[in-house]
Amino acid sequence: MTNHDDTAKVWDLIDKIGFCMLATQDGRDIRSRPMSAYTKRRDGAVYFLTDVASHKDEEISRWPNVCLAFADTKGQSYVSVSGAAEVSNDRELIREIWSTPAKAWWDSPDDPSIRVLKVNPSFAEFWDSPGTVVSYIKMAAAAVSSARPDMGENEKVKL
Repeated sequence: MTNHDDTAKVWDLIDKIGFCMLATQDGRDIRSRPMSAYTKRRDGAVYFLTDVASHKDEEISRWPNVCLAFADTKGQSYVSVSGAAEVSNDRELIREIWSTPAKAWWDSPDDPSIRVLKVNPSFAEFWDSPGTVVSYIKMAAAAVSSARPDMGENEKVKL
């Protein structure tokens, strides 16, 4: 694949998977929590809705480097994204990316406690295999033949 194809593959997998674990730094500790991602390829960014009381904004203001870990275990597709994050109170953007999952946390996009967390990716790595059953068959065949199995694509991508 070309770098353009690899970049498109990263965005395709992020869009397909949709949910990720967002890892931030909290002093010497790394904290992860599940988040629903909203992508804007034209901006080259991944967005999340978050609550002002969640403390992510404090962590990100001190340590803006984050990691997003996307996993589709059924399809055996994974993406790890590294980048810099920032938190804003962009009310127009909040309304733009508002969706059904957000209703679990807030009544409407006008809730004053909602913030936008924007991640500007700088690097990604993806693993995309042919699926669970095929992967198990390939691993079993490799185990008896002492050959390494072809588990699909794995690429590192500068974004």
